Amino acid sequence: MAAKNFTVVTEFIILGLTDNTELKVVLFVLFLVIYAITLVGNLGMMIFLIQVTPKLRTLMYFFLSCLSSVDACYSSVIAPKLLISFLVVRQTISFSACIVQHLFFGVFITIEGFLLSMMAYDYYVAIVNPLLYAAAMSKRKSVGLVTGSLIGGMINSLTHTISFGRLSFCRSNVISHFFCDVPPLLKLSCSDTSMNELLLLTSSGVIAMATFLIVIISYTFIAVAILRIRSAAGRQKAFSTCASHLTTVTIFYSTLSFNYIQPSSQYSVEQEKVVSVFYTLVIPMLNPLIYSLRNKEVKAARQKREGRSSIPGRES
Repeated sequence: MAAKNFTVVTEFIILGLTDNTELKVVLFVLFLVIYAITLVGNLGMMIFLIQVTPKLRTLMYFFLSCLSSVDACYSSVIAPKLLISFLVVRQTISFSACIVQHLFFGVFITIEGFLLSMMAYDYYVAIVNPLLYAAAMSKRKSVGLVTGSLIGGMINSLTHTISFGRLSFCRSNVISHFFCDVPPLLKLSCSDTSMNELLLLTSSGVIAMATFLIVIISYTFIAVAILRIRSAAGRQKAFSTCASHLTTVTIFYSTLSFNYIQPSSQYSVEQEKVVSVFYTLVIPMLNPLIYSLRNKEVKAARQKREGRSSIPGRES
C-alpha cells in the first residue's frame, strides 16, 4: 500500500457552465452585460450617488452603500474567471488560487447575510419605534455592526478554508462547476470530508438561520405595525420603504439555502450550478436596480443627477 503510486492534485480543471461552443458565445455576452451592470449599478448608481447626495446620507443608505460594496466585491471574485472560461478551451486554476477564491467569496457572502439582517432591524426600528431610532441606530453603533459583520465574515470563511486546506486531492482534478465552491470540491477529495460537511451545516447553517430569524422577527413586527396604520396612503408608504429589501432577502436566502443547507446525498451538480448563478451574479446585479427603481429618494436623486449632467457647461 505504501508503494502504491498516486498523483497529488496541484491544479484543478474548471468545466464551467457548458461545453457547447455556440452557447459559450451567447453566455459570454450575457454575463459580461450582467457583470458590467453590477459594477456600474453598485459602484456608480448606489455608492457614488449616496455619497454625493446630502439627502441620502442617512443610516439606511449607509447600510445600502455597504451592501453595494459587498455585491461588487463578491461578484468580482466570480465573474472574471467565469468570463475567461467561455473564451478558452481548457480553464485551469491552481490549488492556492482556488483556496483564495474560496476564502474571499466566503467572506463577502457571509457579510451579505449580516448586512441584510441589519437592514431589516433598521427598518423595524424606523417603522415600529421611530421615536427611539436615534438612540437605537446611532452612527457609531451602525459602524460597529458593519465592522462586526466584516470580522464575522472573515472568521467564518477562514474556518472553512482552513478545514478545506487540510484535505487531500489525489483523484480527479476536474471541478464540474464554474468556481471553487465547497460542495463540488468535497466530492473530489480522497480524504474523509464528514467534518467539512458537518462544519458547513453547522457554521454556515447557524449564521444563515440566525440572520434569517432576525429578518423574520423584524418583518413580523413591521407587518403588525403597518396593519395598524389607518390610512391606505400611510400603509403604502410604510410598505414601500422596506419592499426593496424584502425582495432582495427573499431571493438571497432562498437560493443560498438550496445549495448549502442540505445533505450531501441530495446534492445535484447541475441544479447547484443554476442556483449559484443567481446568488453569485444575478443578485448583485438586481440589488441596485431594485433599490433605485422602487426607492423614491434614490430614484429622485438619480434623476436630479442625470438632469444636472445634461445641462451644458454645468458641473455634475
